[in-house]
Parts: sequence; C-alpha cells; structure tokens
Amino acid sequence: MTSATHPVASLAADRALEQDAMLHIAFYKFVALTDSDAVVIQLRALTRRLSGSILVAEEGINGVLAGTASELEVFEQALCRDARFADMVFKRSRCQTPPFARIKVHRKPEIVALGIEDASAAKRPGQPPTRISPQEWRELIAQKDVVVIDNRNSFEYRLGRFKNAIDPGVDNFRDFPGYIQAQAPKWKAAGKRVAMYCTGGIRCEKISPWMQEMGLTVYELEGGILNYFQQMPDADKDWQGECFVFDSRIALDTALEETKTQVEDVYGHHPDLQWRLLRAKRLEHDAE
Repeated sequence: MTSATHPVASLAADRALEQDAMLHIAFYKFVALTDSDAVVIQLRALTRRLSGSILVAEEGINGVLAGTASELEVFEQALCRDARFADMVFKRSRCQTPPFARIKVHRKPEIVALGIEDASAAKRPGQPPTRISPQEWRELIAQKDVVVIDNRNSFEYRLGRFKNAIDPGVDNFRDFPGYIQAQAPKWKAAGKRVAMYCTGGIRCEKISPWMQEMGLTVYELEGGILNYFQQMPDADKDWQGECFVFDSRIALDTALEETKTQVEDVYGHHPDLQWRLLRAKRLEHDAE
C-alpha cells in the first residue's frame, strides 16, 4: 500500500518547481538618468546570472530578461531599491524555449527611437494623462468615435491584433509619426479620438505627448498587449490571433503561453522581411 503525499510537502515541492521554472520579464521606465553610464555598470552586475537585453539612456531604461523565478525576483528587488525604479512594473510570462542566448546591457541615445528631434515621453504642461487600464480599454475600443491604432510593425499586426484595429502599414517605429501626420487632420475633422496599443506600452508612451501637441485626443493601453493578457482572463474576446515577441519564443497566446509559430510563419512569405528572417535564424542558432 502506497502512502499519500502529505499536502504540505506537495505544496512545498510545487513551489520549488515554480522557483526553478524559466520565466521572461519585460519592463521599462521613462525617468531622467544623469548617470546612465553608472546605471549600465549597476545593471551588468545585477544580471550576471540572467539572459536578455537592457537598453539604458538618459530618458530611462527598457529591458527584457529571462531566468528562474527566484533569480528574477532577486533582480527585481535589487532594481527597485533604487528610488528611481521603485515603482517599476514587471510583466511576466512563462518560457518553454529559452528566449535569449546571452545578456546584453547597452548605453543608447534613446531607449526607443522615434525619429523626431527632441521627442520625449514627458508630458508637457497642461497635457492630460493618456494611459488607461485594460478594463477601461475594453470599454473604450467599443465606442464608435474611437479609432483603434496598432502602434507596431505590419508583420506584428498580421500575426495578431485587437478587433477593429487599423494597421498603419509601417515596418519601423520611425515611420509611425509620418502615418499619424497624414491621418490626424481627418480624425480631428471627424471628431475621432485615438486609442493606440503596442506590445508592452513603451512605443505608445513615447509618442503620445507628440500626438497631443497635434491636437489629438489620445489614449494608450497601459502596459500594452502583455499587460492586457495578464489582467484580462477573457482577453480572447477582444484579441484575434497571437502576439509577436522579439525573442526566440516568437509568439504568445492570450494566456501568455508560447505558441507553435515559427519565424518562417512571420517573415517567410514577405520578400521585404528576409533580412529579419535571416537575423532571427542567426539568433536561433546562437541560442542552441
């Protein structure tokens, strides 16, 4: 006769397995860093046991990392001890495929390049807040006077999108402002409000003050698609397809689980994207 596993021992074992599981975290914050070189050194020390990439600039930090739950928890706690990052939000998802081959921490002019001189995520005096919660987003995008814009590349849009979202038809974030400039007069004349989203929120946060300066009423999905999936158990009511991620997992479903999509499914049928396919295959080879 076999003895039953003690429930407390079973729970402890489950927690141990969870701590050893590989996870992915995405995070960013726009915050003035007068010592960005020192921040790079600090982050390199904190990420020695992790893999991924972090960009550091005078406007803030933008990172994606992978490691065990316990390793990532150590990193998060250490980073948040810096008052500038104390309210940092980390979006977590599980990994079956190791997302990254190594760790890279780099100093850059911008953590997300917009291509507009002096563009800043900082709100100008008098500009209202633009971020809205996933719950508010669901209600907003159902309204008839709202234009829903996918603030990502076209290949990301083709893989998955919010229902009724518009594809701006760009393959680089630097081309997005040109699309907005061309459409803004029509939207304003029609009394349209603009709701936009991206993967983690950073692209929308960078461009929203500039769009407000153009006279547009703008809203951005707080935390992006990943936060929507994390906060809304029934996200598939509003979302069609999968969410592309820029790592070896390729795509996630609305439960933040890795799908079977391959890089060829994303880039293979588009001649203009062959350079992205080749780069993805090199990264895939490096991760083996």
